[in-house]
Amino acid sequence: MPNRLRFVLSALLLVGSRAFAGGTSAPVDVNAGLPSVRLSIHGHTLTAEVAATPQQQQTGLMHRRSLPPDHGMVFVFAQAQPVCMWMKNTLIPLSVAFIGADGRIVNLADMQPLTEDVHCAQGDVRYALEMPQHWFARHGVKPGDRVRDLPGATH
Repeated sequence: MPNRLRFVLSALLLVGSRAFAGGTSAPVDVNAGLPSVRLSIHGHTLTAEVAATPQQQQTGLMHRRSLPPDHGMVFVFAQAQPVCMWMKNTLIPLSVAFIGADGRIVNLADMQPLTEDVHCAQGDVRYALEMPQHWFARHGVKPGDRVRDLPGATH
């Protein structure tokens, strides 16, 4: 199997499988009792629910109808690794920032709801931060910017 295909398949098993969790549960607008953190990027503050366990990461923001202003979800991985995301069963258009262990944004991607399009980090990352679509663009956030106060960060 070519390395690139193996990379994508393993990343989908790690994160993309969240599309299959939750079955046919009804859409909700509240967090699932997840802890949240205040993060700072490029002079802007946001609140992010923390998805740190495989089950939390599998569910992600699926079935949500809305997010409060300046709210999102940060996926925290035990170590830097290949990560890909998709939007099956996710109702809200999102943008994702793939973030290295040093807290710097590696790349950004806009994701459309209810699709299986795969969006991958352009390198190994320790975090993925999902926000309402275009949040990063509206706030002038770009690759290379540092995200401050990430859970478990060593920078």
